[in-house]
Amino acid sequence: MPLSKPFLHMNIRRRVLLGMLLSVLAVGLIGTFSYHSLAQIERKMGFVEIIDDLGNTILEIRRYEKNYMLYGHQEDYDESRSYAANAHDILVRLEGNAAEFGLSQEHASLKSTLTAYESHSEWLYVTQSNGGSPPPAELERLRDAGKHLVDLSQSLVIHERARILTIVQSLKRQLLFSVVVFLALGGGFLFVLGHRTILALRRIEQATREIAKGRFTLLAASGSDDEVERVVGAFNHMTAELQKRQDQLVREKKLSSIGVLTSGVAHQLNNPLNNISTSCQILMEEAGDCDPAFSTKLLRNIDQEVARARDIVKGLLEFSRAKEFELKPTALADVVERSVRLVSSQVPAGVELLRDVPPDLVLPMDAQRLQEVFINLFINALQAIKAPEGRIAVSARRDPERGQAVITVSDSGLGINPEDQARIFDPFFTTKEVGKGTGLGLSIVFGIVEQHQGEITVESTPGKGASFILRLPLTTPAVPDDQNDDQNGDRDGA
Repeated sequence: MPLSKPFLHMNIRRRVLLGMLLSVLAVGLIGTFSYHSLAQIERKMGFVEIIDDLGNTILEIRRYEKNYMLYGHQEDYDESRSYAANAHDILVRLEGNAAEFGLSQEHASLKSTLTAYESHSEWLYVTQSNGGSPPPAELERLRDAGKHLVDLSQSLVIHERARILTIVQSLKRQLLFSVVVFLALGGGFLFVLGHRTILALRRIEQATREIAKGRFTLLAASGSDDEVERVVGAFNHMTAELQKRQDQLVREKKLSSIGVLTSGVAHQLNNPLNNISTSCQILMEEAGDCDPAFSTKLLRNIDQEVARARDIVKGLLEFSRAKEFELKPTALADVVERSVRLVSSQVPAGVELLRDVPPDLVLPMDAQRLQEVFINLFINALQAIKAPEGRIAVSARRDPERGQAVITVSDSGLGINPEDQARIFDPFFTTKEVGKGTGLGLSIVFGIVEQHQGEITVESTPGKGASFILRLPLTTPAVPDDQNDDQNGDRDGA
């Protein structure tokens, strides 16, 4: 249809206005036809009523005519003449309607027959008044004229009633057709307008759900120039802004974590630096007189302490460095160990950090981001342990039936209230005091695990600690094309 493309490219306001205009025009057109048909029915009903009056008048003429023929009373003849005059008046009133309805010939026939009837009736009256006896042939002509009058009036009534029924049937068909056309046009209009709008709303709804999962997917433009497209454009702008703001928050959270770890790293570096300093002082004091074997031992010690300091700094640099998301087969035990080393300076003396991870458990992972997961979970666990003594345990096992590795990080801390467990992965939700938590750590954990096509759940009893269960694929999952390195799913709710 040639109008379909221009209609589809109209904006919603113009479509609604066009639909309303077409509806008004259609209602006006149908109303005009209906009014014309009803007015025609009204005029025909009035015409039929007059013809009925004419028919009754003719019957009265015949009745008084028969009375006069039987009894010869003057008053019967006078009544017959009076009704004949009434019939003439009615025929005069019908003349305009007869011309309008195409019944001029029938009207003329009625008029001439009535005149002939009156002529026969007057001739009989004169004959009887003079004492004569009317011939049977003349009486037969009078009766035939009267019968013809009755037949003509009845045929007119039957004809016009049939015409009225025809108009009513036509009006019914017209109204039924109008209803069908209205339903078809209205349904098509609502489908085109509503379907596109509903589809766009569903796309926005789905994209909103994806945003809630940390996937900032932009909506594809439809190419139209309507309000829906503007909403899609505004939504895409909002999505881009949200992604940018979340990236900033994630970077700030990561910087915060690095700040916490840096103070511990500085403390960790003191030990190897002290050992290096001590060994160097001994070598300088014993310059030239030192036993070669003892000097070699001191130099080896310096080399070991330098390597130890290098590993500490390297671990912090690797954690802080930004890089593209990439899945590589990596030993889970190595990632856990590096995470433990980075947070070890934060662990109080009475808290144990236990590891039970099979050394041969290799998973497709982004090691840096999974390290971020463990560091966030460890820091949360340390903050939840208020007693002088406590325990943090990391364990892992294979689940061959589901093709997953099951990793559990548990602690002996305060636990999580049941009403909070459903919200702890929401961004900015935190149970910590003001100024002691941003509500991003667990949201980031959730997003990274989802980006690995994994799952994370929590089990906790208040006062008896909490366990976070991660399920990660044993084989490389299919990563959606629209994911990028900034979509860590960075979400947190500690």
